[in-house]
Amino acid sequence: MSSSTIRPGSTRAWFIAARPATLSAAIIPVALGSAVAHALQSFALWPALAALLGAIWIQIGTNFANDVYDYKKGADTDSRVGPLRAAQAGILTPKQLFGGMFVAFAMATLCGLYLLSVGGWPIAIIGVASVASGIAYTGGPYPLGYNGLGDLFVMIFFGFVAVCGTVYVQLGSVPMLALWASIPVGALATSILVVNNIRDADTDVLCGKRTLAVRFGRRVARIEYLLLVLAAFLVPSALVAGGVLGWAGLLPWASAPLAIGLLRKVGTSSDSQVLNQCLKGSAVLLLVHGSLFTLGFLL
Repeated sequence: MSSSTIRPGSTRAWFIAARPATLSAAIIPVALGSAVAHALQSFALWPALAALLGAIWIQIGTNFANDVYDYKKGADTDSRVGPLRAAQAGILTPKQLFGGMFVAFAMATLCGLYLLSVGGWPIAIIGVASVASGIAYTGGPYPLGYNGLGDLFVMIFFGFVAVCGTVYVQLGSVPMLALWASIPVGALATSILVVNNIRDADTDVLCGKRTLAVRFGRRVARIEYLLLVLAAFLVPSALVAGGVLGWAGLLPWASAPLAIGLLRKVGTSSDSQVLNQCLKGSAVLLLVHGSLFTLGFLL
């Protein structure tokens, strides 16, 4: 997409900066957590909706923060081969993005205030930690994404925190089933970041961004991608084998052909355009696998 076709400050510019393709990473964990609560006969509509809206706003705020901080740190330059970024392309100013980040996190806070009345002080801890981590991913004195901690951050917040937090506000506790269910969605969300880091390893090293792909090389990052995808399919199988879920728990295996194709491309290609397609494909895998896993809890 060319920035010359986008009017600076327009609705379209904000839409691009929000990165709608990434919102499945916010929606799927909450949907899955709600399905787990349903399976435990504890589904609650309003807490589920508040958790969903809060997760979406935190994701959007984090995207705005990443856009502006990556631009300021020199990670997003004209040599970047990934999707268009608002600050680097000049369609939104850093000041505008900081303002958008504030509004998004404020909206998430409103959702959190309702959830606080439902779930008590643990929700305050989750909310503050989620917003702080969203900013600290690329901002602050020790940005997580620049120091090899981005993968761990995504696994924790898009997996364990999102799924278990959603279950908690509906059930009042976090059963082991919620912890197990959070692993596949967290792993696939992390796999998206891994592809991004494999693609950007050469440019990341120039700006001091020490992702795992930079620290240990692309080969180790590809092994990480493989392990994350395997975890996403083995956990549902283990839950079915252990009698925790019925055969519907194997529905995520319907996405296996997509996963196999991605494993082949990520494992062999260093071409930026191919990896861009794998980035999109990994997001689709999260959406499809996560939707099927959610359905497995509902049936």
